[in-house]
Amino acid sequence: MSHQTGIRANEALRKFFGNCRSGSIRVFKVSIENEELTLSSYKEAVGTWEEDYGAFVHTLIEDEQPSFILFRLDSQNTSGYEWLFISWSPDSSHVRQKMLYASTKATLKQEFGSGQIKEELYGTIPEEVSLRGFHRYKSAAVEPAPLTHAEEELALLKRTEVSVGMSIDSRQQTLSGVAFPISSQVLEAIRALQSNKVNYVQLKIDLKEEEILLDNVDNIHVNKLVEKVPSDNARYHLFNFKHTHEGDYMESVVFIYSMPGYSCSIKERMLYSSCKGPLLDTIENKLGVAIVKKLEIDSGSELTEDYLQDELHPKKKLHTVKFDKPKGPPNRGAKRITKPQTAVN
Repeated sequence: MSHQTGIRANEALRKFFGNCRSGSIRVFKVSIENEELTLSSYKEAVGTWEEDYGAFVHTLIEDEQPSFILFRLDSQNTSGYEWLFISWSPDSSHVRQKMLYASTKATLKQEFGSGQIKEELYGTIPEEVSLRGFHRYKSAAVEPAPLTHAEEELALLKRTEVSVGMSIDSRQQTLSGVAFPISSQVLEAIRALQSNKVNYVQLKIDLKEEEILLDNVDNIHVNKLVEKVPSDNARYHLFNFKHTHEGDYMESVVFIYSMPGYSCSIKERMLYSSCKGPLLDTIENKLGVAIVKKLEIDSGSELTEDYLQDELHPKKKLHTVKFDKPKGPPNRGAKRITKPQTAVN
């Protein structure tokens, strides 16, 4: 999962980054507040880096709240002081918080200056980010092979993976996304769609309770789809498109993911994107709905009958366009006439 959240450092944090080059700042904590990277607290150097580490770091972590902690080591390189980057992601924090911080980590590193970060440490319990935990990490990391950015994110997600049951009613986090519990009303509506009692079902995510709920169920004509798509919130839609193609009557269930761009909050965009895969797996593999086409749209105005026909039955090219030789320049003059040469006996 390589997507970025769009969250960036606010002006105060960017100014603080400049102060870190003086050598007086020992450690500081960065949190995400109001969809911005924000300075939460900092400590100035008092003793050696090991003394300050033991005294400061454990006071900056919270039991259920992820954060980023940057700690200045005493060594220097061409970029200035070298820093330890700590990603704190406790097991007790919400899944969406873990994902939000994991997706914003690369942005913070870039804005602070990746060249100044010598070490990185990841922790889910206090012991892992203690001074002893850091020394244990250093002794275990004997010339490790460098990771690509994609490998780094994959390793982070593996550490935060939650191993639970596979039932529909359980919450499950996997590398392909996050599966929130699905309400019984959603299951009933999808079964009604399967039995042709309805042809349209709309689903939404309760961002606070982290649950997928039924938002609308109806029997509508395809021309009414445009009215069902919110302009300010993301939604999932299931529509049984009843139509004819080349004289044959067809019923095709289409899954539509509508996301009206940046009118939605960052958390809403992230959660809808992450829940889509597990939700589709439940609908197709557990409930047995044959989804013919999966679509993503920005606006309901895209959902016309012609659009669905083109997506389900793309037009084939019947012939190739003949290439015409381009004409020469209009003022190149008359063609030269050459006399054929006669053979010499």
